[in-house]
Amino acid sequence: MQTTTSVEVDRAADVVFAFVADHANNPRWQGGMESCVWQGDGPIAVGARYDQRASFLGRPILTTFEVTALDPGRSITITSVVSTFPIRVTRTVEALAPDRCRVTAEVWGDPPWFLRVPGMGHMIRRSIEGDYARLKALLEGPSPA
Repeated sequence: MQTTTSVEVDRAADVVFAFVADHANNPRWQGGMESCVWQGDGPIAVGARYDQRASFLGRPILTTFEVTALDPGRSITITSVVSTFPIRVTRTVEALAPDRCRVTAEVWGDPPWFLRVPGMGHMIRRSIEGDYARLKALLEGPSPA
């Protein structure tokens, strides 16, 4: 499964990148996300890891992610290293104006057997698009931090 989605956000690119690069914020805007906790106290950098607890269609999805690429202020790639759903996500933030940017998410995954049914790819894509619509609403709100 591979999908890409983008959303334009009326907020400065550096503010948006800081928010989306800190995966501890994921439960605030991603459906089914229960928790994301960084391992250790170090900065967000290549090699940093976090544990994520989520559910999809009532099934738990427990994942440890590692930051595998980072271009500060621009893009971050995370890759599952322990997971029931192997996945890689790249989030890129592109400035369009001083207070406007585009966030693009590229998602590659290998869904477990119970998600390999006709129409499931479409459902997953719609879920991701909904997440990024919530991200836009949150970041354009009064105080996302």
